[in-house]
Amino acid sequence: MAIQAENSLAQDEVLAAINRVASEINRVIVGQEWLIERLLIGLFSEIPYSFKREEEEKMGYAHILLEGVPGLAKTLTVMTLANTISARFQRIQFTPDLLPADIIGTRIFDTALGTFRTEKGPIFAHLILADEINRAPQKTQSALLEAMQERQVTIGDTSYPLEEPFWVLATQNPIEQEGVYPLPEAQVDRFALKVKVDYPAQADETAMLGLKLGQIRVNQVMIPAEVIRYRKLIAATHVSEAIQEYVIRVVRATRNGDADTLPIVKEMVLYGASPRAAQHLLALARTTAFFAGRDHILPADVKRIAPDTLRHRLIRSVRAEAENISPDEIVEEILRKVPIP
Repeated sequence: MAIQAENSLAQDEVLAAINRVASEINRVIVGQEWLIERLLIGLFSEIPYSFKREEEEKMGYAHILLEGVPGLAKTLTVMTLANTISARFQRIQFTPDLLPADIIGTRIFDTALGTFRTEKGPIFAHLILADEINRAPQKTQSALLEAMQERQVTIGDTSYPLEEPFWVLATQNPIEQEGVYPLPEAQVDRFALKVKVDYPAQADETAMLGLKLGQIRVNQVMIPAEVIRYRKLIAATHVSEAIQEYVIRVVRATRNGDADTLPIVKEMVLYGASPRAAQHLLALARTTAFFAGRDHILPADVKRIAPDTLRHRLIRSVRAEAENISPDEIVEEILRKVPIP
């Protein structure tokens, strides 16, 4: 991934640091530049947070859902990214018998002391990989909801704040039919991005055969404190009123019911994107613009990141499913029809 810098020294330094992270990942991962770019956009985007805690303003993270068939290096990419930014990393393998306590932790009776103590689960880390998230039942999947949205978990009658930064990446296999559970809509909406991971090109796949992964040592080129600092700088990217209105028009165009609803939406969409989607889209467009070396957002930045932000938020009609009209096709038509400022 190539990121061009053209503005302030601070922006130059941040872009150079992010480029170093991308370069380290590319030493291990071949042919997934699109995926790597989306991961970095998610990592460095500040998502509006629900409330302040202890008078300190905190921002949420752009949690990402990765969808692709097995063997496309989704897990390896996430693990490599965690190593490059020196993040405390936990991989949770979701299975049908996984319990909520296996994720967030539980209260255990200490016979030696005669009291209960809290045993914290793997959710207490900087970067969480929820591998094959759709293999666990919905009760277990919902255990992530409070963590993803409120950045805290409740064990017993006590709430515990999570790490800073705290970022959830989940993978799911789209072709499995047995032993999988659909994600609740409320949880799906918490993911700022749904990235579809495709097969690499033939040249990239050939290059993979020449890699000796066991001999590659990934360098730690960033620390979590720098991630937090860089996010604050990126969040200052200018947004004009015209761009804000454009984001709202795009999101509202996914909903059915208005007199000027687009024909494809009337026929193919039952429910469109939520107001949360507009907040996510604007935040992600800021980072997209920053990565392009600009200090302001253009409509092209919104259009570039919109498919990944909106595809999982559209509930299609029976007709759309019968005619195999994908969410991406609907979003592309919306982006073509909604006038740009």
